[in-house]
Amino acid sequence: MKFVVHAVLGLSLAAIVPAFAAPAAAAAAAAPAAAVTAGSAAHVKAVQDLLASMQIEKTLKGVAARSRYASEAQRQEVFARLNKTPPAEVYQRLAGPLAGVISADTATEMTRFYNTPYGKKVIYNKYNSGSQIIMPGMKPVVPPEEKKERKRAAYVQASKELAAAEPMIEREAFKLLQQINREKR
Repeated sequence: MKFVVHAVLGLSLAAIVPAFAAPAAAAAAAAPAAAVTAGSAAHVKAVQDLLASMQIEKTLKGVAARSRYASEAQRQEVFARLNKTPPAEVYQRLAGPLAGVISADTATEMTRFYNTPYGKKVIYNKYNSGSQIIMPGMKPVVPPEEKKERKRAAYVQASKELAAAEPMIEREAFKLLQQINREKR
């Protein structure tokens, strides 16, 4: 008897949940779009500036390099399209979706950081560094510039937020890569 009651209850919940899940899913899908429209033009511009200082077009090429293709010709075609796409267009197209996950304060602070000589070195090493081996017991050397930055509360908070947004940045870069691949040039 208990089994029958549990089965009926489970089936009734299964019938009700999709009715509530559809509006919730639609609201969740609309939330990023609403966040972008709610964001000011200054916020989107700050995110664009951050993407430019991060040289995000190189991340887009990294995503393309890690993607699978049916043939080498298709891979070369995708890279040719990426090379024809101006970096400013990449920043503009990614700024809107990323404005929902990167605050204006974070964008401003990290843009300031990446435009310092040490920040430029960090970006250079991000895209051009080779493998690094750290032996057990060794401590990585922290340059004085980085020690100074690590003490700034605004930098600490902004770098944590940017690190948390990294998966979304990669996801949006992949989506942009797909859009660029579908476009006829």
